[in-house]
Amino acid sequence: MVRIAMLGTRGVPASYSGFETCVEELGSRLVERGHEVIVYCRSHHITYDQPYYKGMRLVKLPTLTNKYLDTITHTFLSTLDLTWRRADIALFFIAGNSPVTWIPRLTGIKSILNVDGLDWKREKWPPLAKRYIQFAEYLATLLPDAIVTDSRIVQAYYQHQYQADSTYIAYGSEVEPRPPGDYLRRFGLEPRQYILFVGRLVPENCAHHLVQAFNGLGTHFKCVIVGDAPYAEDYKAALHAAAGPNVVFTGYLFGEGYRELNANAYAFVETSGVGGTHPALLEAMAFGNCVVAHNTPENLETIGPAGLSYDGRRGADALRLRLAELIGRPAMVADYRQRATEWVRQTYSWGSVTDAYEALFQAVLMK
Repeated sequence: MVRIAMLGTRGVPASYSGFETCVEELGSRLVERGHEVIVYCRSHHITYDQPYYKGMRLVKLPTLTNKYLDTITHTFLSTLDLTWRRADIALFFIAGNSPVTWIPRLTGIKSILNVDGLDWKREKWPPLAKRYIQFAEYLATLLPDAIVTDSRIVQAYYQHQYQADSTYIAYGSEVEPRPPGDYLRRFGLEPRQYILFVGRLVPENCAHHLVQAFNGLGTHFKCVIVGDAPYAEDYKAALHAAAGPNVVFTGYLFGEGYRELNANAYAFVETSGVGGTHPALLEAMAFGNCVVAHNTPENLETIGPAGLSYDGRRGADALRLRLAELIGRPAMVADYRQRATEWVRQTYSWGSVTDAYEALFQAVLMK
């Protein structure tokens, strides 16, 4: 039995992004296998009022609700709290948290950092923040006992840029399909009659590619944008201004609603131009969606032979052509649905992800 603390995310129940989903899926499976798991949560974000969730002990701490200081402040406070708790492994998420990953080691706790993608590429960061994140990447290769990458592309980057070895552990994807129901009715949708996007509405996720692609497409299909984002009001306003009458914005949608819309889409579009493995893209494939992805190396790695891509440099124009092709060829869409389901089944599962983390824990503890 290993006692693991998970730090650096908003916490669970998952209700924001892929890292929170990873904590919930991985943490709950580790508990099922007999390990103890502590999850540090941001008190202003997690309103769940029980001390345990799916067997994971929740520790809620405050933070500074500031775009630039929220994450690192909470992770620092969580790390200080962890030093007086009995734990074997501190599993951190996000490269920007690397400056505090040495603290648990002072008390004999092994430290592991999942660095995610190349966060400094995101447009939301001003120049000073970008330089900090790049410096944090470098510290990630020095301060924790081990680093994890969920993309071969990011793993190669760390090896080339810093001559640093990392452990590759893929993101998992296991979902429960749902039939059409209340959520489709709420948003005025028909099964297999809409194109779906799921993600944070920030510039680097390029949802504008999809919104603009629908302008002039000339189809009865709808475009459904699931997501939101704090600190991105100007970008969200621009998306709404550019949207035609067949674009539906749902805001945040989790749980049953998220599953229902994903399970009944005609196709799923991943427009993001930065990041490692995008959980929403994997989950869309697990739902049996035909997927179209911005042709970043990370996205192409994720979809493998089971999805389609478009030229992100050409943006909406290239995506519009791809969508017109798919809308006109339902047999092709059906074929790619089958490919996606099989690809995810063979390549990604939370069970194998948990196996890999358990093996890494044991290797680190033996150092």
